[in-house]
Amino acid sequence: MRAAGTFTVEAFVPTELVPEPAVATGLPVGVSTMEKRFEGEVVGRSATVFTSAYDQTAGVGTYVAMESFEGSLHGKSGAFNFVHSAATSGSDRTAEFFAIVPSSGTGELARISGTGGVAVDADGTHRIWFDYEIG
Repeated sequence: MRAAGTFTVEAFVPTELVPEPAVATGLPVGVSTMEKRFEGEVVGRSATVFTSAYDQTAGVGTYVAMESFEGSLHGKSGAFNFVHSAATSGSDRTAEFFAIVPSSGTGELARISGTGGVAVDADGTHRIWFDYEIG
């Protein structure tokens, strides 16, 4: 099944966490936490650990995010983890990865598995979808 929705970022908080031992590279690594709200066939909230190597000025870099979602997909309630990542050279989105973490589901979403995706429309609308099974 596919559940699609939109989301807003409620909070984006950079942390002081720096990988040790520090290694100097062309793009520094940063870690932040995020809170999101979801609407549509995906309803709920998530708490996210967001790691990136990104140049704000050039818009170039890569991110990896681990999210803990609580809410519902098509009215089935519970919680689960999902992970996603992508790279950009400034005007594109490449090397995308998205997966629901096995064995992370609870409630009516226990035994959830699958993939999905994230996209940002030209007007700034953030979209998410899950292609999932509950087995």
